[in-house]
Amino acid sequence: MSEYPAGRPADAEFRTSSYSSDHQGCIEVAVTPGGGRWLRDTKDRTRPAHYYTPVEWDAFIRGVKDGEFD
Repeated sequence: MSEYPAGRPADAEFRTSSYSSDHQGCIEVAVTPGGGRWLRDTKDRTRPAHYYTPVEWDAFIRGVKDGEFD
């Protein structure tokens, strides 16, 4: 997780993950103009959002596809 970009989560347009359901942990993701991502907990939006740079996000997606988190 990295330093916040110039834009703050209040400026971001969050969407709920298509993998979220009533019985699982739900997250919302917002894409920044620079390609980074904000993530926040759908069920508790009072908690701070986490920011990931484009490089960090790409590494995470590669890890998911490679089964690193199974």
